[in-house]
Amino acid sequence: MILKDFQLNAVSKLLTRSKELLEQISSKKIIFKSPTGSGKTLMIAEYINRLINEKSNKNNVSFIWTTPRRTLTDQSKKKIDNYLKKLRSVKTYYFQDLIDKTIPENSILFLNWESINKINKNTIIRENEEEFYLSKVLENTKDKGRQIILIIDESHHHATSEISQKLIKDISPKLTIEVSATPVLINPDEIVTVNIEEVKLAGLIKKSVKLNYNFKNSLFKNRINSALSKGSEQFVIDEAIKKRRELKKKFSDLKSKINPLLLIQLPDNIKGQEEDKVRIRVQEYLEYKYNIKTQNGKLAIRLSEDKTNLQNIAKNDNEAEVLIFKQAIALGWDCPRAQILVLLRNWKSLNFSIQTIGRIMRMPEIKKGHYSKEILNHSYVYTNLSDISLKEDQARDYVTIYSSHTKKKIKLTSYSRIRQREQTRLSPIFNEIFLKEAKKFRLDKKIKINSSKAKISLISDKFELSTDQFIGKKIIGDKYNISSETELQQIFDFFIRGNLSPFFPEDRSVGRVKEAIYKFFKIYLKIDYEKSFSKIINIVLSNDNIQNFVDLIDIVKNKYVLETEKRKDEIKENKAWTFPENLTFTGNFTELKTKRSVMKPFYYDFKWKTEENFIKYLENSSKVEFWFKNGDRDQTFFAIPYEYGRQINLFYVDFIIKLKNGKIGLFDTKSGITIDNAKEKSDGLQKYIKKMKGKFFGGIVTNSDNENFKGRWLLFNKSSSSLSSKKLDNWENLKF
Repeated sequence: MILKDFQLNAVSKLLTRSKELLEQISSKKIIFKSPTGSGKTLMIAEYINRLINEKSNKNNVSFIWTTPRRTLTDQSKKKIDNYLKKLRSVKTYYFQDLIDKTIPENSILFLNWESINKINKNTIIRENEEEFYLSKVLENTKDKGRQIILIIDESHHHATSEISQKLIKDISPKLTIEVSATPVLINPDEIVTVNIEEVKLAGLIKKSVKLNYNFKNSLFKNRINSALSKGSEQFVIDEAIKKRRELKKKFSDLKSKINPLLLIQLPDNIKGQEEDKVRIRVQEYLEYKYNIKTQNGKLAIRLSEDKTNLQNIAKNDNEAEVLIFKQAIALGWDCPRAQILVLLRNWKSLNFSIQTIGRIMRMPEIKKGHYSKEILNHSYVYTNLSDISLKEDQARDYVTIYSSHTKKKIKLTSYSRIRQREQTRLSPIFNEIFLKEAKKFRLDKKIKINSSKAKISLISDKFELSTDQFIGKKIIGDKYNISSETELQQIFDFFIRGNLSPFFPEDRSVGRVKEAIYKFFKIYLKIDYEKSFSKIINIVLSNDNIQNFVDLIDIVKNKYVLETEKRKDEIKENKAWTFPENLTFTGNFTELKTKRSVMKPFYYDFKWKTEENFIKYLENSSKVEFWFKNGDRDQTFFAIPYEYGRQINLFYVDFIIKLKNGKIGLFDTKSGITIDNAKEKSDGLQKYIKKMKGKFFGGIVTNSDNENFKGRWLLFNKSSSSLSSKKLDNWENLKF
């Protein structure tokens, strides 16, 4: 699994700060705040791997990983094992697996927090004659000079109670890392945050969650009022089923087999007969109107007393269309194809937070990221609740409660970026080039396989580096013997890092080269890595073969540089861009009454006074037919190219205006220092207008009175060499 840029950055921040805190005398706390779907578990796994294997790390550490429930504990351990298995540097244990009554060095002990909270009943906590209980194991571990790092996963569920706080105190870790989208620990020594926008841009989660889409919503003092609150239980289900079918059709249009899942969530505040009544009522309606029932596999149930049709439900093409569940039961449950959530009126009230929507945030195919059909890049919540409050957390910037629409069309040439990120690190095309060049190089004919043994001195001498830092032993000539598979892996990594220049020797790039070598052995020599990785490494690093691999890697790097030069970030042209048919907005926006806006109704965030007053100017102009307030992201909005620092960038112009005489204006509002910083954008805009010819006009716009906006509206449409916020006499009056 290859980590994304934002994940690698977060790991680096965690690593740097935790190493500093581990050197201090007292115990320390770090909060790792990262949204649902961002890959928190994998980031922590990579952090542990790096902390253990970094040459500069002198700490002797053991880890305790706690989760709220046993199911999540098993799930986390499975993910960690899967991620770290090829590294062979980290061992994972349940408590009963600790043979010598200590937590071994460089290992992770997984604990189910819910069970160890039950002090009187739990055998892990209770003292016994065998002296095999948690406090004794901790004592033994610390006696061996190991620092304990406590990782509290999904901390908002289990880290605040009095018993939990006592347990944390009893564990007395050198470093505590709280991992959550909504952290709860107070007075941390460091906070490492993953921004939700980064996760969206990486295509791991939906762009937004739309609340009661196509129904009129309003927000007042953080309380949401929706027209759907007047709808019946059946009507809400109907709307959700209709959306599910629409999504299914769009996936089919893309030749995708994804079967989007609709979740009907029963509230935690109803139990017993009341819960049964709601559930039976919902099931009967689903069967009666839609033939969705457990018998035909289209309905799944995940409740404490009933788990039906859950096998393989997370598979993207599973036949289940609807799942009835409760949030408490579903903690830690991941099903990326889940895309619609229904909350019925049986909820007495709902504090709408990022945790509420966590189950429907993930993208179903993370390798593909977001889809070309925009409807598939969002999730949907339908509810007839009349008492909904919007929590002041990430949900406020993620849940869209307003929607606006247009039927107006325009035809403009817009631009978007096709991202290529192979310039500083290795991408999958390295593997393709390696295998191709290995064939030309006739590597399979040149290397010797039999009786090959890694010769460590060759590596140490070649790169003028000492390997003692990463295996703890000094190598002198050929006298050092590799004593474990872990050390062999570390030495192999060291060899590859030494050969990576000019590319940054990060784990991702090291992994690419290793993967390319393993594929070569499997394809050309029929030696499988999974069964014979030690044999492969010994062959590569032997006296007879090492130079052949050094030479080949060098050839491949040069070819790779040439290939990626051709693939630098490309700008894609769309000659038929038009206004988006609909847009959605979060609770940070407010409806602004307008007559000439393309989007109806028009929502605005009132961030910029110049924009706000320019909108008033447009509304009062008898020459304006309509105007569109442009956005600043992806292919949804209009963008033009401009050059800055020898690189092509995209400029999302603030306003697209159509006059009644047919002319189209492109305007970007600026004031003060933002005028001085707009030189390259201004030139790019004028170049675009000149290229389009004819009916296009526009430029940078400002008001001569930037305090009260009672002055003249001015237009700059010349060369940026004379653009200045302190010199407005070369601007022209804007009149239309």
